[in-house]
Amino acid sequence: MTALEKRYLFTPGPTPVPPEVLAAGAEPIVHHRGPDFREIYARTLGRLKDVYRTESDVLLFTASGTGAMESAVANLTAAGDRVAVVSHGSFGERWIAICERYGLDVQAIRYEWGEAPDPDEVGTAVREAGADVVFCQQSDTSTGVVADVRGIREAVADATLVVDAISSLGAVPLETDAWGIDVVVSGSQKALMAPPGLAMASVPERVLTRVEESRTFYFDWRANKAAQDKLDAAFTPAVSIIRSLDVALGLLLEDGLESAFARHVRLGRATRAGIKAMGLELFSPDDDSAAVVTAVRAPDGIDADELLLHLRDRHGVTLAPGQAHLKGKIFRIGHIGWFDVFDIASALAAVELSLTELGADIERGVAVARAFEAFDAPVAA
Repeated sequence: MTALEKRYLFTPGPTPVPPEVLAAGAEPIVHHRGPDFREIYARTLGRLKDVYRTESDVLLFTASGTGAMESAVANLTAAGDRVAVVSHGSFGERWIAICERYGLDVQAIRYEWGEAPDPDEVGTAVREAGADVVFCQQSDTSTGVVADVRGIREAVADATLVVDAISSLGAVPLETDAWGIDVVVSGSQKALMAPPGLAMASVPERVLTRVEESRTFYFDWRANKAAQDKLDAAFTPAVSIIRSLDVALGLLLEDGLESAFARHVRLGRATRAGIKAMGLELFSPDDDSAAVVTAVRAPDGIDADELLLHLRDRHGVTLAPGQAHLKGKIFRIGHIGWFDVFDIASALAAVELSLTELGADIERGVAVARAFEAFDAPVAA
């Protein structure tokens, strides 16, 4: 690659960031306890509540989304507690790893990667396990599956439900309060269109009152809430990234969440249509639930990781690889955040060109046209 060659990012995180958001992060540093920052902080926290669709506090941490996941485990459990984890991909396995690190009795409710959890089965398994806390993913980007967390909420009854919405918040519908979800964790670098570095967790008072003692210093929910109540931060926050997130959330809310949800559905449709037009096989679901990322099986004779290296080195295009046992077998095209149909057309054209250069037997010259046709189809309200 030369310095003048353009790069294209099509991963499900980090995702491309709008110019206004990048520009906000480049503004001069302000003191995190001064009035200039407090104004930005207050606006950002308010906008997060709007995106979460909640009246409860959304705690903001300088961390990756995994930090918010760990905060939930550390604040809601004590060593030896029995918890249930719904796993249908790599990030469900991350919940399990975090819970085990904290010494919990983990009852794993596992599904095949690529399979969506059945809420009734989950509810039955949780009751049989006797677990009081349930951890799950709304979207697992390793497979492209978006789970029915509303159905899971209803099925687990009185158990505390913690939802990882790191890749789904702002991309697909999530009604934190209306659906009665107890805790939702997320991150800045996915559909929220901001740089990596911020994690957040919605924690209603009914949940916070159950926290007896946090098992973490940095992610202590009570300490962080006490600071945020004063428009302060428990520890020095990433002021520049918060500036960026403030602008990104403003753009998202100005356009409207329903508009964002519809756009992501159409982008998913366009991607799937183009992939199938080439004669490739989808790994992720072939329906409108797959609005976050499209996972594709590599054609016969092609190693998916070699394809990704070719795309990056030859054409400046970055897609995401398969994880764990899917490494080398699938590749993933992200379409959350600051994407439009022309971005999808570029990704599809690059995949088509690279596969041809690598000798794959695919259908050429139709993927982009099919993608545009699929994108133009109306989305039901």
